[in-house]
Amino acid sequence: KKIATSKLHDVLLPIIQHTPPPAYRGRLIKIKYITQMSASHPVFAFFCNHSDHIRESYKLFLENQIRNHFDFSGVKISLVFKDK
Repeated sequence: KKIATSKLHDVLLPIIQHTPPPAYRGRLIKIKYITQMSASHPVFAFFCNHSDHIRESYKLFLENQIRNHFDFSGVKISLVFKDK
């Protein structure tokens, strides 16, 4: 199932603003853009600064939000974080 980028932004960006990722060494991590990449299973790309410092617990939080809002229960989901 393909989710439009605008729909991802409408649903996930307010959640990310309400519960932002933990800071790394005093630097805020800001997720700026989200899109779904084409692959054999759902892959979501998050573009942010300091992408290599996002904690595993926050990745699981985002995965659970995607599963809850877009009905991806029982499907493998991959999250990719890239620097923008």
